[in-house]
Amino acid sequence: MHNFDHPIDRRQTQSMKWEKYSEQDILPLWVADTDFMSPPAIIEALHQRIDHGVFGYTLVADELIEVLQQRLQQRYQWSIDPDWLVWMPGMVCGLNIACRATGQPGTQVITPTPVYPPFMSAPKLSDRQLVTLPMLLDNGRWIIDFDQLEQSITSESELLLFCNPHNPGGTCYRLDELQHLIEICDRHDLILCSDEIHCDLILEPGVSHIPVASLDTQLAQRTITLMAPSKTYNIAGLACSFAIIPDAKLRQRFKRVMKGIVPEVNLLGLTAALAAYRDGEEWNQQQLEYLKGNRDYLIDTINRIPGLTLHPFDATYLAWIDIGTLALDNPMAFFEQAGVGLSPGKDFGNDHFMRLNFGCPRATLEEAVSRIRRAVQQRQA
Repeated sequence: MHNFDHPIDRRQTQSMKWEKYSEQDILPLWVADTDFMSPPAIIEALHQRIDHGVFGYTLVADELIEVLQQRLQQRYQWSIDPDWLVWMPGMVCGLNIACRATGQPGTQVITPTPVYPPFMSAPKLSDRQLVTLPMLLDNGRWIIDFDQLEQSITSESELLLFCNPHNPGGTCYRLDELQHLIEICDRHDLILCSDEIHCDLILEPGVSHIPVASLDTQLAQRTITLMAPSKTYNIAGLACSFAIIPDAKLRQRFKRVMKGIVPEVNLLGLTAALAAYRDGEEWNQQQLEYLKGNRDYLIDTINRIPGLTLHPFDATYLAWIDIGTLALDNPMAFFEQAGVGLSPGKDFGNDHFMRLNFGCPRATLEEAVSRIRRAVQQRQA
């Protein structure tokens, strides 16, 4: 059994997460990597590759492709062709490439908000018009407002950026919701870029991730699915992700935009990805149980703090906390002064929220909640 309670000192390791508050008594619960050691199988595979001692240009191993095909078939009954895969060093570049590979300068890209900030920056960086679609809180779940989506689509709309499971908010879309989305995309001939990086981090029993492209052959021909092992196995620093693009013409445009600009995935990233997908499942099942405990603890304790609300959610290790009733002028500074570093909701499109990363030992999380509770109580005294 892996000990997720064991604290790992990440200070003095050039960790983006921890260096932000270097020399300050602020617990960093912001950027989306965990404080857990990666699976032993990944560490062992990296040691073996490093011991070889040669780090030249590297091809994607046939075994990695085969393992990935088997994984998608077993989990989702989704049969993919190896030719559909496009390997990249990160998910963010995938969003930007998708914007550049579809439509023309000036055409519209629609994205639901609140959402991971690159969803909003990628269209602008690509000279596309950004159209934001406020999400709907439906029975405590953050979902796309399908009626508003339909009304937002114009003759200039080319691409919908979709996030499932959603970041932030943790929604894992159900079959009927995905079918509704497919109907809208079919009707309006929208290309869909589906970021599914958190697909292996489903915490709610009885809920399963469904890749939208696996449901409809016609939609699959207009879909770019983005996945990676990085969030699940805490290997974001090794920079390995991939796109699944069934349509040859769309895939060719995607690759053309990448050419000469986006580098190949490095050999250690590919090594880690293979070990993760081939040998990391038992470790992840243990991680999911631990994260579920952290999630349930947070939902219980945060909702006991007057002025804060955390709705139940299905997936990810990212809690989307409603702080609106506190009426804070500077929420980021307020929580930093309390000794907790969170991600400000305004970066995601709603400044009435803060995002908290609970991918950490329970003791760290308990201390963070204690600090938050004390600061909120003092404000309300």
